[in-house]
Amino acid sequence: MTTKAPETEIVNTWKVACDGGESAALGHPRVWLQIPADTGVVECGYCDKKIVHASMADKAS
Repeated sequence: MTTKAPETEIVNTWKVACDGGESAALGHPRVWLQIPADTGVVECGYCDKKIVHASMADKAS
Protein backbone atom coordinates (compact mmCIF):
# COMPACT_ATOMS: atom_id res chain seq x y z
CA MET A 1 0.00 0.00 0.00
CA THR A 2 1.38 3.41 -0.94
CA THR A 3 0.63 6.75 0.65
CA LYS A 4 -0.24 9.71 -1.57
CA ALA A 5 2.24 12.58 -1.29
CA PRO A 6 0.88 15.74 0.35
CA GLU A 7 -0.41 18.44 -1.96
CA THR A 8 1.68 21.52 -2.78
CA GLU A 9 0.02 24.85 -3.56
CA ILE A 10 1.65 28.03 -4.89
CA VAL A 11 0.01 31.21 -3.55
CA ASN A 12 0.47 34.97 -3.86
CA THR A 13 -0.40 35.92 -0.28
CA TRP A 14 1.62 35.55 2.91
CA LYS A 15 -1.38 34.51 5.03
CA VAL A 16 -3.46 31.56 3.84
CA ALA A 17 -6.30 29.37 5.07
CA CYS A 18 -6.34 25.57 4.87
CA ASP A 19 -9.37 23.38 5.51
CA GLY A 20 -8.10 20.13 4.07
CA GLY A 21 -9.82 20.29 0.73
CA GLU A 22 -13.10 20.85 -0.99
CA SER A 23 -15.09 18.13 0.78
CA ALA A 24 -16.12 19.22 4.28
CA ALA A 25 -16.59 15.58 5.31
CA LEU A 26 -12.99 14.73 4.43
CA GLY A 27 -11.37 18.00 5.45
CA HIS A 28 -10.34 19.47 8.79
CA PRO A 29 -11.13 22.65 10.74
CA ARG A 30 -10.07 25.78 8.87
CA VAL A 31 -6.73 27.10 10.09
CA TRP A 32 -4.92 30.27 9.12
CA LEU A 33 -1.22 29.92 8.36
CA GLN A 34 1.43 32.63 8.05
CA ILE A 35 4.14 31.92 5.48
CA PRO A 36 7.53 32.99 6.85
CA ALA A 37 9.23 35.49 4.54
CA ASP A 38 12.65 33.88 5.01
CA THR A 39 11.64 30.41 3.76
CA GLY A 40 8.49 31.13 1.75
CA VAL A 41 7.00 27.77 2.80
CA VAL A 42 4.54 26.61 5.45
CA GLU A 43 2.99 23.18 6.05
CA CYS A 44 -0.48 22.56 7.44
CA GLY A 45 -0.34 20.75 10.75
CA TYR A 46 -3.52 18.80 9.96
CA CYS A 47 -3.08 17.57 6.38
CA ASP A 48 0.63 18.26 5.69
CA LYS A 49 -0.24 20.34 2.63
CA LYS A 50 2.79 22.40 1.61
CA ILE A 51 1.97 26.02 0.79
CA VAL A 52 4.64 27.99 -1.06
CA HIS A 53 4.68 31.73 -1.75
CA ALA A 54 5.11 32.42 -5.48
CA SER A 55 8.18 34.57 -4.88
CA MET A 56 9.98 31.54 -3.40
CA ALA A 57 8.55 28.79 -5.63
CA ASP A 58 11.82 28.21 -7.48
CA LYS A 59 13.78 27.86 -4.19
CA ALA A 60 11.31 25.67 -2.27
CA SER A 61 11.76 21.93 -2.51
